[in-house]
Amino acid sequence: MIPTTPRTAIVTGAARGIGAATALRLAADGHAIGVLDLDESACADTVAAIVAAGGRAVGVGADVANSEGVIAAVARVTEAIGAPTILVNNAGITRDNLLHKMSEADWDLVMTVHLRGSFLMTRACQAHMVEAKFGRIINLSSTSAQGNRGQANYSTAKAGLQGFSKTLAVELGRFGITANAIAPGFIQTEMVRQTAERMGMPFDEFLAAAAAKNPSGRVGQPADIAALAAFLARDEAGFINGQVIYVAGGPRD
Repeated sequence: MIPTTPRTAIVTGAARGIGAATALRLAADGHAIGVLDLDESACADTVAAIVAAGGRAVGVGADVANSEGVIAAVARVTEAIGAPTILVNNAGITRDNLLHKMSEADWDLVMTVHLRGSFLMTRACQAHMVEAKFGRIINLSSTSAQGNRGQANYSTAKAGLQGFSKTLAVELGRFGITANAIAPGFIQTEMVRQTAERMGMPFDEFLAAAAAKNPSGRVGQPADIAALAAFLARDEAGFINGQVIYVAGGPRD
């Protein structure tokens, strides 16, 4: 097995859920972590957990859809713990509704956070990756990219991230940079809890119903996604490029 070289990683949306789990998993592999989230104070728990386990981390508040804020955030991480050569674009939101009820504002906001945010973060980090002749860009897509009722905005954004990943792979591969997308299925997070609340369904029942439909007989956990992200960030994953990997317990959750 090729050893993993300790590097600096940035994980967006890392205050909780999949982002926090991924930050912790990357830190366990020896990487220093830039923990980014919209609210800097919300990053404290993730940073504290990494430091308590003997790792290095810095929490940074940033709106990934704001160009100047992104540039400043990447600069802060670089100054504090080193130039980032691993980027996990995880920050995301939902504004679910049926098409005829969906507002333009909700369409635009979901596109802005997922697509503009990932673009700005990647553009800000790629120079460091090119200089290092090494880079790992991991974009969080979703099984919703295949279409999901009430999620025209979210599904479109997550499908867009798949195309974004493949194009990055073509453009940046010659610099030792890989770009891949992870497409989670049903993962037990606070975002899913909010979905259950909107549907007026007790969370335990919501989880049980999802598990019953899944070929694996359970719902996914943030650690399931973090494990794949950590592998894709490793030196030995250098020939995996431009791929979309579904993590859903079956062909589709």
